[in-house]
Amino acid sequence: MSDSKGPPRSKRRSAGRTTLAAVAAHLGVSTMMISRYFNQPDQVSPEQREKIAAAVAELGYVPNLVAGGLASARGRIVGMVVPNISGPIFANTLQGFSDTLSRHGYQTLLASSYFDQDKEESAVRAFLGWSPAALVVTGHFHSPATEKMLAQADIPLIETWDYQPERAPLQIGFSHHEVGVQSVRYLYAKGYRRIAYVLNSAPGDLSAVERSEGYAATLAEFGLTPRVFTPDAANPPLEAGKQAMQALMASAEPPDAIIFANDNLAAGGLLAGQRAGLSIPGDCAILGFGDFPFAQMLMPSLSTLKPPALEIGVLAATRVLESLGVLALEGEVRRLNLLGCEVVERESC
Repeated sequence: MSDSKGPPRSKRRSAGRTTLAAVAAHLGVSTMMISRYFNQPDQVSPEQREKIAAAVAELGYVPNLVAGGLASARGRIVGMVVPNISGPIFANTLQGFSDTLSRHGYQTLLASSYFDQDKEESAVRAFLGWSPAALVVTGHFHSPATEKMLAQADIPLIETWDYQPERAPLQIGFSHHEVGVQSVRYLYAKGYRRIAYVLNSAPGDLSAVERSEGYAATLAEFGLTPRVFTPDAANPPLEAGKQAMQALMASAEPPDAIIFANDNLAAGGLLAGQRAGLSIPGDCAILGFGDFPFAQMLMPSLSTLKPPALEIGVLAATRVLESLGVLALEGEVRRLNLLGCEVVERESC
């Protein structure tokens, strides 16, 4: 459920975004040099490109890609950056967001960061350069340059799939730390005590790290010792899950339950356990995250945490439309929109 009230939304900064002239003055060069850096980079020396790139990041400069006469084009486009466009975990968010906007004549411009802060920074800079009506990003883990651009943007901003009430952008999502807590409490209530956690093989998935921190803190409350396994970064998810399962179950004291950072990893672990002749959940229970479409089709079917993916997308689009005055609202747009994850109990636990 969304909370009914949050602290009043902070006022937008009135200074506006950094100009090309400001970057040039900061470096003591001509505006033509800065323009050439963006439009004809091969005509700028490597040393100058490095200096300009550093100044652009420091000042949060975003080149305006919309010609003056076309500035009104911003009114119908909303930019959205997610870690993975092709993966199932964000699919419902994208669909709910796009469907809700399109019903009111707005279109979604998408980019994928692949859990890479530099790629996210490039996408945010490009989107802001086209002067969108609003911008939606995923989580709160951003590069310093991205933070600078977000702070200077004069459009509605939303962070999804997360909940950090102290941050300025609208928050729509859930606490990943709390998901880690929820996972342990569920398994503990079912009698499991040797509970391990497997991180994502994608090193930039810092939300999975937050869930592992909630896991570790809750085990400590119960007087139990955390065990966090990090698969090789080069491994794709199914292979990473297999690696984790084999390593943990071959240890001197194998776990009686494993929490995987996502359902792909969990599926790899489950299949590897079956191939090794293990009973799931008799020898080891498995709990995933994401409730991917295949989770209920596995044998045994996969118990998992289901995030409110569709609700996040619909609510984010609704808040954008409210912020733009397209949808009527009573009072201010609610800044804090806390949702929850649901334990989907199946056969693997």
